[in-house]
Parts: sequence; structure tokens; C-alpha cells
Amino acid sequence: MSGTMTGAVPTNLDAMITGVRGQSLSGLLRRTVCRHRDRVALVCGDTTWTYSEFEALVDNLAVGLAGAGIGTGDRVALLARNSHAFVALRFAVARANAVLVPINFMLNATDVAYILGHSQSRLLFVDASTVEVALNARQPCVEQIIGIPGELSSPPVEVPGWDSFFGTDGAPEPTRFGDDLLQIIYTSGTESRPKGAMLSHNAVLWEYQSCIIDCEWTSDTIAVHAMPLFHCAQLDCMLGPAIQVGARNIVTGNPSAENIIRLLAESRANSFFAPPTVWISMLRSPALAEHDLSSLEKGYYGASIMPVEVLRELRQQFPALRLWNLYGQTEIAPVATILRPEEHDARLGSAGRPTQHVETRIVDEEMHDVAPREIGEIVHRSPQLLSGYWNDPERTAEAFAGGWFHSGDLGWMDDQGYITVVDRKKDMIKSGGENVSSREVEEVIYLHPAVSEVAVVGLPDDRWIEAVTAVVVLRQGHDCSGADLMTFCEERLSGFKRPKAIHFADSLPRNASGKILKRELRLSVASQAEDIATEHGPVKTA
Repeated sequence: MSGTMTGAVPTNLDAMITGVRGQSLSGLLRRTVCRHRDRVALVCGDTTWTYSEFEALVDNLAVGLAGAGIGTGDRVALLARNSHAFVALRFAVARANAVLVPINFMLNATDVAYILGHSQSRLLFVDASTVEVALNARQPCVEQIIGIPGELSSPPVEVPGWDSFFGTDGAPEPTRFGDDLLQIIYTSGTESRPKGAMLSHNAVLWEYQSCIIDCEWTSDTIAVHAMPLFHCAQLDCMLGPAIQVGARNIVTGNPSAENIIRLLAESRANSFFAPPTVWISMLRSPALAEHDLSSLEKGYYGASIMPVEVLRELRQQFPALRLWNLYGQTEIAPVATILRPEEHDARLGSAGRPTQHVETRIVDEEMHDVAPREIGEIVHRSPQLLSGYWNDPERTAEAFAGGWFHSGDLGWMDDQGYITVVDRKKDMIKSGGENVSSREVEEVIYLHPAVSEVAVVGLPDDRWIEAVTAVVVLRQGHDCSGADLMTFCEERLSGFKRPKAIHFADSLPRNASGKILKRELRLSVASQAEDIATEHGPVKTA
């Protein structure tokens, strides 16, 4: 028998075929459970789930969402620190055919209120650390606020807990596939209001394949997830691909260097991702000498540029550690290029080449390819890209001008296709009629043995138009004056690239994903203009 069924053609045949063929985040979890049902999926505090237990909870939550009236395309917001509950809700929202809106837990009530209202989220899940902000930020569109447990805490008592929300009648049938919307992630850009990047099931799952291939995710991976899951770097570069291959995932809401080092050692983790600022804090932590991290084999960094000197220090501290540099942004789900471990020696500081499902060019203002090693804007084409910005057709059109997605980053490409990111367009300093890359100046200052961290920005200046200004954090126990650093730079940088001002600070402002907030830094330093050292006066500390 051929197995062919006979009879009338169903009226919904096209929809049936789409459902059978369609890929979705919900389907990804089901397939993983079929292969790895008894393996440990997740460990968070005192909670441990196998993959089958994980999926059972996802089903119960999806039923609860449906029982609350959440249906196809409805937005569900999540304002919480990393936890087992966060991970379960991430998949349950997809299984309920709804759209996840993860919100930065560091935002104030005004900013959270904007995202809730702009996305028209109908439900808001919170933990004990965010419930107060959530209650102050609640918008008319939010029908319920529901509490979830944290890593070491119970659901907040101010709102109904998630245990009363569970259902048991069978999960909703999947109807969202492919290019249907999966999540809206609000970017931490420079505009007064964040943009809601719309990412489909296809965009995210294509990105997972890129990461699995180029980052070597396997079922033997034991990964610590400490960076905030509201950001797609941890959510979709690390957690999603790890779950797809059946890896073991250690989730924590405490990203301190001491806690990360402890978890890496206790779990015998072999994989960890963090932005450069966190890797630096781990290198500086006394806890590093107290724990055995010999199991750590794969290290990933991204979110911002890793100083070359810090890369050298990492490799000295962890000789067996293989390092990957992941470059991209929220809008490409978020990995665009990857520098693999075997490529680091010859190209320290490079962002690598486009990953499996990304095509990248370096172009001028007229969208013409620039010559090798010439600086231009980095643009992409990829199935990983966002579908647009939520309710923002003008900025969507601007981002896709010329038929490519404009990253807003400046860089150059060598004749082998390797990309070096020079700066954000907005961070390129125009000083004395010349372009100065803040990264180039930072790399030089990082060579000084007393420097732990540095950020370079341009500030308005009557003489220079923009004055190259460095804000420096010194290593603990080290001393260095602004004059010392000025002399250090004079020996290594052309005159127009040297800092015209140097400030010292205890720390640099950064967002929860580890990016240094240069806009905030500019405002902070500019407000103390009388303390800024220049070439024409004494160097003072901030």
C-alpha cells in the first residue's frame, strides 16, 4: 500500500500543511524532549527539572494563559530576573500562540509603563524584585499582574502567584509558525524612546542554527546562564540553542563575579557567556583563586568590544579556554558575525566573519561597497532579521533603506571577509576636523598596567568641536595620575587622537546586558566640565 489517503480534500488543507511543516519555538522544545526527556534540562537554586518535567510545566502554563483569555498574537510581558520560572514562561507563551515582551528589570516605572502601553501587553509576570515597579507602571491594557518565584525567593505576596494560574486540560494547539511574531524586544538604543524589535519564530530559530553550528553547542554542554534573559544575547544566543541540543542549563539571577565563579566551579560547567565587563570583573575577583574552573572549555563574549589586552589576560588565566567573539544586535536575533577560537591568534580584536545564515557588507553613504580595510557602515541581509519595529513604520523604513538592514556600526573588512568593528556611528569622535575611533584610544589606554576599565567619548569643545575624553577606572591597589596617562598616550597615539581630558571614576555606567552607556557617560562628564583636565590646565579627577 502506498499509504495515500483518499476522500474529499479538506477546506483547510493549506493551513494543515503549514501546521505540519511549520517550525516554532514550541515545536523545538517538543523535539528536544523526544530525544532527551530524562536528561537534566535546568538547575536554578534548589530547583532541578528534567526535559520531560520542564515541558510538563510549560504545558500547564500554556493552559493557564489560554484560560486567562490569552490567544493568538496577544502580548505577554515578563519583568523579572533570571529564574527557572522565567525560562518556563518563555516557552509557555510561545506554546499559547502569544507574543513575549521581556522587559529590562533595571528600568524605572515610567520606562516600564511606556513599554507596556506601547506593546499593549495584556498580562504582566513579575518577581519579588520587580513587583513594586510593576504596580506603579501598570497600564489599562494590563488585565492581570502575576507573581513568579525567583532563584531564591517565593512569588510576591502583593499579586496572585503563578501556581494558581496553572491549567491541566491540555496545551493549546500550535497555530503560530514561521514568520508569525514570537517576541518583541525593546532595544536600549540612544533614542528617547526604545524601539520594539519584532522577531518571528523563523528569525529566532534560524539564529539558533547559526549558533549551534558556529559555537559548537552539543548535548554534552553544561552552561551557566548569568546574564539577563530579558536580553536576546543570553536568551537566544545561549539558552535557546542549548535547549535545542539538550544541554544542561544552570540559571542564576545573580550576575556577580563571585557567584558566577562559584557556579562554574560547583556545576563543573564547560560553557559560559558574558560581555567584556563581566569577564574583567571575574579576572579581578579574589574568588578566582579560590575555585577550580578547569572544566571551563568554551568562553563566549559579546555585547561590546573586548579590549585586546584583556583578551591576552583571559588566555593567560585560562590556558585551556577556547574563546568565541559574537557580534550583532537585537535586530538580527542577535548574532551576525563570529570569530572562532582558531581565528583569534591572527585576528585579536576582530568580530570574525558572517555566521551561517547572514550576509554582510561594508558600505558608504550611497550603499556602495568600500574597499578592503576602508571604514564604512556594516549592513546585513538574513532570515534572522527582525520583521520591523512594532508600530513604527518610519524607523523600520530607515533601518531597511537600500534593501539591507543598517546596523549603525562602523567597521572594515579584510580581503578574507573578516570584520573589525570600529565604533558605533554615533560614537565616532569628530575632533579638529579628523575622525577618531573611541575604540582605538581605549585599546591604547588599556595597555597601561594600572587601568582596569576605560571608556572614551567626545565632548563639545570650542577649539576641537569634540574633545577626546577618557574616563578611567583604576585597578584595585594601583595608583596613576592623569598626567601619567597623558604621557602614556603621547608615546602611542597621534596628536589628534590623544585624550584632551582624563577623568577617573569608581565604575562605568552600563546596562544590564553589560554595555557601557556612553550617552550617560557624556552627560555625567559634561555636567562636571569645570573638573575636566585639558592640555591647557591641570588634570583633575572626577
